Amino acid sequence: MKIPVRQGCLRVGLMMLMCLLVAVARASEPPLQLARVYQAGMDLQGYWVSEKLDGVRAYWDGQQLLSRGGNIIAAPGWFLRDFPAQPLDGELWMGRGRFAQVSAAVRRLQPKAQEWRQIRFMVFDLPASGVPFSERVKRMRELVGKTSSYHLALVEQRPATDHGALLARLDRVLAVGGEGLMLHHGESIYTAGRTATLLKVKTSQDAEATVVDYSEGKGKYQGQVGALVVETGDGRRFKLGSGLSDNDRADPPPVGSTVTYKFFGLTANGLPRFASFLRIRNDQPPARSRNVSQFD
Repeated sequence: MKIPVRQGCLRVGLMMLMCLLVAVARASEPPLQLARVYQAGMDLQGYWVSEKLDGVRAYWDGQQLLSRGGNIIAAPGWFLRDFPAQPLDGELWMGRGRFAQVSAAVRRLQPKAQEWRQIRFMVFDLPASGVPFSERVKRMRELVGKTSSYHLALVEQRPATDHGALLARLDRVLAVGGEGLMLHHGESIYTAGRTATLLKVKTSQDAEATVVDYSEGKGKYQGQVGALVVETGDGRRFKLGSGLSDNDRADPPPVGSTVTYKFFGLTANGLPRFASFLRIRNDQPPARSRNVSQFD
């Protein structure tokens, strides 16, 4: 079901110009390492544990900041002044519970100084070093220790011990508004793609899907979006209604955009159980149409 769009010629022109600017300000996708999900019973020997920050993933290639999708992030020059020439992998972060704010700041084509003064680039890996992660931890500490920049900081890494201690730390992080934990094997070399040497530890899982359609709302949401119809990478379709705010329903993520959702395991049919919308993927700058829509 399609949502007709009401907008004037000026708005169309502005949107076309914005899309052109976004297309120009794009590099190739950085070769990021991606995590798998931790399962109870896994051997934790040799792993390092850190907090999973709820910020925007970013890759410093030695000259510019890139988003996960390869968009050039328009950070102020003074923010990047003391960054090293070597690549860094990390998270642009304002603090726990402030994802929406940092995402909005990062997606702007023209950066706002008052927003970027509150952001730090939290480094958690050295992609091009070619040494095991335990050695990369030492090098990151030395690298960040040499800079006087407030905006370049290090994600704290500690040796993991056992499952009980891991869950206890997870509870402490969640209690103060954190998102979860990350496990990184000390002997692993940084490689692009998903790997079992990098694990995320959360009470729920999350994944991404592409918006392909909408279903109409009922009752108080009549004339608005009731749910997003999304498709996973393996072609499975399902509806995402839970987690949508009133603003999301009135101004939904556009068809073709990538959204993140959380879920609790899979059903017998292989679909996400209790799937709930979290956010539009944060490396897709200004994608929303910002217009009032209604169903036929």
